[in-house]
Amino acid sequence: MLALRSVTKRYGSIIALDGVTLDVAPGEFFGLLGPNGAGKSTLMALAAGLRSPDSGEVSLAKVPLSKVNLAARFTLGLVPQSIALYSDLTAEQNLRIFGQLYGLRGNDLQTRISEALESVQLADRRHSAVNTFSGGMQRRLNIVASLLHRPKLLLCDEPTVGIDPQSRNAIFDYLEKLNREGLTIIYSTHYMEEAERLCSRIGIIDHGKILALGSLNELLTQLPFEDEIVFPETAATATFAAQLTVHGQLSTEGGKHRFRPRPGHPLSAFFADAEKTGVPTRLFEIQRPTLEAVFLHLTGRKLRD
Repeated sequence: MLALRSVTKRYGSIIALDGVTLDVAPGEFFGLLGPNGAGKSTLMALAAGLRSPDSGEVSLAKVPLSKVNLAARFTLGLVPQSIALYSDLTAEQNLRIFGQLYGLRGNDLQTRISEALESVQLADRRHSAVNTFSGGMQRRLNIVASLLHRPKLLLCDEPTVGIDPQSRNAIFDYLEKLNREGLTIIYSTHYMEEAERLCSRIGIIDHGKILALGSLNELLTQLPFEDEIVFPETAATATFAAQLTVHGQLSTEGGKHRFRPRPGHPLSAFFADAEKTGVPTRLFEIQRPTLEAVFLHLTGRKLRD
């Protein structure tokens, strides 16, 4: 569906994308995960044909994308990070404008507007000005404005920024429904839980480079440990924690110890030492590795907001 080949994009001395090669298959829900400034929005802008790479090639269904190739760009929709609506116009007026920009007219346009408003539960507010909408309502309207022309590929650039959890879940449900119906979606985010819930495949990007690609389970295999054991930092666990370097790696933060056993090292030895030092097993919580753990492993630091 979408292909990037050795794509580099610079803004002065800043390298926003650095030799990125990426393929997104038809029907995928592909997540682009990374901190602000990692290159996500630049990649989205190139994928939408709004900017051109300094080197390399971006193509959609094997057709090169560019600012002048309108035919290829009409087969995709873009949900930008910032709300792209006319705030003093009604929901219906906004959709009419965007639909006409896509070449829609007459009954076809009116039908699609009605279907779009129904799909995101805004039909009863069709005649209300957008500036009376909540942030979540504006985000939902922003999404359907990009879908009126029924694109094959939807680009979502951090579409849930600044909205409440209920509105975020409504957007998740809607995007998942669209994907089940066959729409290819590329979704950029810096929220781990969004990528984990929505995406069948995830690319981790930082400093303009794709650091890792794969399903969640495939990404987790890049970690040098399979599970973490979490237990409280207390006087009762201090002696036990001090001797854990024999069994693996220990870190402490926020009143909690996190222990990562060495590959192939039996946990039976860990629990045997806990019993010897009198630490009850009820204090231990075994946690599956997370995307955040993968990000920390690859970059050596926490995900920036």
